[in-house]
Amino acid sequence: MKSFSLSLLAGSCILGMPLLAQNEQPNIVFIMADDLGWNDLGVMGSDYYETPNIDKLASEGVLFDNAYAAAANSAPSRACFMTGLYTPRHGVYTVSPSERGSKAKRKLIPIKNTEDVRPDFVTLGEALKRQGYICGHIGKWHLGSDLDGSNTGPLSQGFDYNIAGERAGAPYSYFYPYCKKQKCHLGLDEGKEGEYLTDRLTDEAVKFMGQQTKDKPFFLYMAHHAVHTPLRAPQALIEKYQKKAKGRFQTNPVYAAMVENLDWNVGRLCHALDSLGFSDNTLVIFFSDNGGSEPVTDNFRLRGGKGMPYEGGVRVPFIMKYPGKLSAGTVVSTPVIGVDFYPTLVSLAGGTPAAGLDGENIFDFLDDSTVVHRDLFWHFPAYLQGYKGLGLDFRATPYSTIRSGDWKLIYYYEDQSMKLFNIKEDRMEKNNLVGSEPAKARELYGKLDTWLKNTHADIPDQLNPDYKGYK
Repeated sequence: MKSFSLSLLAGSCILGMPLLAQNEQPNIVFIMADDLGWNDLGVMGSDYYETPNIDKLASEGVLFDNAYAAAANSAPSRACFMTGLYTPRHGVYTVSPSERGSKAKRKLIPIKNTEDVRPDFVTLGEALKRQGYICGHIGKWHLGSDLDGSNTGPLSQGFDYNIAGERAGAPYSYFYPYCKKQKCHLGLDEGKEGEYLTDRLTDEAVKFMGQQTKDKPFFLYMAHHAVHTPLRAPQALIEKYQKKAKGRFQTNPVYAAMVENLDWNVGRLCHALDSLGFSDNTLVIFFSDNGGSEPVTDNFRLRGGKGMPYEGGVRVPFIMKYPGKLSAGTVVSTPVIGVDFYPTLVSLAGGTPAAGLDGENIFDFLDDSTVVHRDLFWHFPAYLQGYKGLGLDFRATPYSTIRSGDWKLIYYYEDQSMKLFNIKEDRMEKNNLVGSEPAKARELYGKLDTWLKNTHADIPDQLNPDYKGYK
């Protein structure tokens, strides 16, 4: 495939025809990668990782270069995706518990985390099922269980079919056997010795699609564990990258092998859609749940990584392909966020999104000439310890963030300080402009404070009696 760059593709995205003709409901395939960074695709600038299939998907669809996860780590990001609501509304703030890192170094008592999406929320799966969709979940759920009576797993939240979707946030093993004694991922207790998890999950997704007919639309939530740790990949691919010249910033051969294998399986899934005759009436979405994990990849054009409030923690790759409906090979720079998928997909399915959702319909933003006036928000009232060897006690202390136009403000609860960045001019977030732009800082803080009050956000304001201070 001929390579292309963002600058070559930039332009308006024109809709080729009405998105939903009468009595026509598209199939929806949503591919969620785990911890894949914004720069981890060839089309996004990686000079080490090889992703020809995902790059091809971008050339055939729409690439969003200002796409954000609604949280900087997995469980809250997926909860926002599945509910269409920001973190204060569902209370899933982090990967449980919220008391991470040294207790003596936590100045505040963090807000208690909610581990599961409660059954009283109407999930995206339930909303699409009400529109007549057959809903299948394959892979990482991380929002509850179908096995412990909590009614918070995929089969309890609108999905008709579930393979591997349980509470676990990472696999015990990427190679079969995937289970450790009694802890087994649902539906993966049998397999072939040496079988690789990303391949197996794609096998299950292809099987699910092969069971569908054109009489009823289907929604496939293909939620990969890749490229989350532990770093494990097929040996032949690892050896390929050990021999390959390192990239300028990205150099990890095992991670590179995991990325290429993920890409190969995205290609397999798209080929299966073609072979089964579903491609022309299927919306394919590729997204990542949060930014790249710094110890294993380099988010070299962004600051920070997974778990952090900076762009490297929340800006993610996002591609949509919808043949005949979306103009191929274009880039949309309007900011979008993970809570937008719920109203977008329900509307596309012919339904009316429920009142009170936090997201907007992404299809309303596809023409770059359209001026969009809205703010994006993040709320993290918890602690997340730093990675060993990187010199930080915490990746994140309690914070709230707003992006408003080209401006971004981060408010830190420990010392009630703020950082203000112009993201358009300073994507690396090097220059804190609070001192030179006090009026803009006050404006964004006022908007953020109003949002926190409107969402009844839990604010961490109790001092930790065991706090001893930083080194």
